Parts: sequence; C-alpha cells; structure tokens
Amino acid sequence: MKLTGECFCGEIKYKIDGVLSDARSCHCSRCRKAFSSQASSYALVNASEFSWVSGKEYLTTYATQQGFGLQFCKKCGSTLCGIYENEVHGVTLGCLNENPEIEIGRHIFVGSKASWEVMPDGVTQYQEHAPENP
Repeated sequence: MKLTGECFCGEIKYKIDGVLSDARSCHCSRCRKAFSSQASSYALVNASEFSWVSGKEYLTTYATQQGFGLQFCKKCGSTLCGIYENEVHGVTLGCLNENPEIEIGRHIFVGSKASWEVMPDGVTQYQEHAPENP
C-alpha cells in the first residue's frame, strides 16, 4: 500500500511504501500538549518504508534524552511523526492523505485523560501503557 501525508501548510510531504501497524490513541497529558488535542492518533511504520518527499528543510525535531521524539513543521506546527534514535518510528494519523485501512486498536493512559473527554463505549482501554502482548 502506498500512503502519502503532509503538514497543514503543505510544505512538508512524505510517502509510505508499506502498511501501518499498531494504531493507538494516547490520552496522557504530554500527548495532549504535543498534539493540541484530547489525545494522539498514531501508528507504527517501518522506517525503511518511509521517506520525505519535499520540505525537509521545514522539519523540526524535539527529542528526549531517551531517544524518543517528535518531528513537526516549523512553519505551521503540524506534528507529523514520532522518532526513535533519529529514525521515523510512526506517523500521526491526522496528517495522512489517504485511508490507511487501519483502526485504533487501543486507547492508552486513559487514567490521565482530560476531565472533559468522554471515552466511547466498547473501545479497548488501558489506565496506563498497554501490556507488551495485549
């Protein structure tokens, strides 16, 4: 499957020549701030199947000491992907142009979700991080 994505202003574009996996939504306070939303929507991607098409000069990185981070557009602020040790680890589902044919499989850190958020019935939820083999 070929997927494309881009930031809000359209300066940064990427493509994925493969499939996404392990889609999840994180409701922790850090993701709420990073994504300016009630939660993040994120799926894993194989780094070898991901490539920047244009606008890489607009890409900005925020990384933690543990090697995890986010990359976003310094022009419009869109959070595009997550990285681990400087390699793309996953993408934010909201920046995709096509239907990724994946569903959110789990909602994590719902124990610290925003007080105003209402979780839908029937979704898989974890108070903190999901176990390794859910």
